Amino acid sequence: MKARTFWNAVCSVEDLVPESGIAVWTEDGPVALFYLPHRLPALFAISHTDPFSGANVLARGITGDLGGEPIVASPLYKQHFNLKTGACLEDDSVTVKTYPVLLDGNRILLETTENQREAVAA
Repeated sequence: MKARTFWNAVCSVEDLVPESGIAVWTEDGPVALFYLPHRLPALFAISHTDPFSGANVLARGITGDLGGEPIVASPLYKQHFNLKTGACLEDDSVTVKTYPVLLDGNRILLETTENQREAVAA
């Protein structure tokens, strides 16, 4: 059975910082939300937790472009993560979770699954 998904408002457009990330709280934990207005799509969301240090810092990383792909460099150990796939460019065995994100009027929405919603309520 396929899990149902839900779109949850996490912030507004006014909260976004161009070419940078912000941290938002979701039922799944902290998420790093990036706004890259020169790209289409312009919004990306990945886990805020750096898998190498365990610290919630990825929203504070430096954004860029490597080989045409949007990336963020962790501010701690400088690993690069693809904002589309979550893959670490330096270690292909490591990924961070990615989240579907969309703009709905003035609201930024992230997609979560029914299983995540049930886990929070339990």
